[in-house]
Amino acid sequence: MGNSSLEYGWYYHIYNRGNNSEILFKEMENYMYFLSLYKKYIDPIADTLAYCLMSNHFHLVIRVKEKQEIQTFQDLHLFDEKWKGIKNERKPTPSIQFAHLFNTYAKAINNRYKRTGTLFEHPFERRAIENEYYLKHCIAYAHENPVKARLVKSMSEYTWSSFNALISDKPTHVNRELVMAIFGDKEYFMYYHNEIHSLPEFEELF
Repeated sequence: MGNSSLEYGWYYHIYNRGNNSEILFKEMENYMYFLSLYKKYIDPIADTLAYCLMSNHFHLVIRVKEKQEIQTFQDLHLFDEKWKGIKNERKPTPSIQFAHLFNTYAKAINNRYKRTGTLFEHPFERRAIENEYYLKHCIAYAHENPVKARLVKSMSEYTWSSFNALISDKPTHVNRELVMAIFGDKEYFMYYHNEIHSLPEFEELF
């Protein structure tokens, strides 16, 4: 997919890592800050189906909203102070919102840890997801990362992924209803994550 613009209504697997495998999330506050920025910049333009933040990389599975689903800057209150009181009918652009997320986070990390230079390895990678089979695999793949890295024994033990949010009934910005519709129900979601993702063909998609 290269670095082409994100298309309205499409599903994507988005991922990136630290430059030269540098740590992106050094402490708990870093994870929390990234997720707060994510909610600010990405929730208005995309449905999140899954995420996983690892120390030196991340995975996101999203559906970019249709243009008519996206509110204007005026309604979202996402414009600068100088625009207050002025009607602004423009809408945030998906690719630019992701750029804002990563640039804002990188600037904050550089300031906090007195570092300079590029934080991320390259412009974020994105793969269009064109069928439901691949979509299910991407969601499971994101959640499986901490287990494959041997950080935890089960996906439910890892704090910085969407797995627990999806299987619980607590409020979440992850689109639980959409994810469960894709898998059919919670039982099959759990079965898929616990069994199907371990098949040899799982890795071939990545």
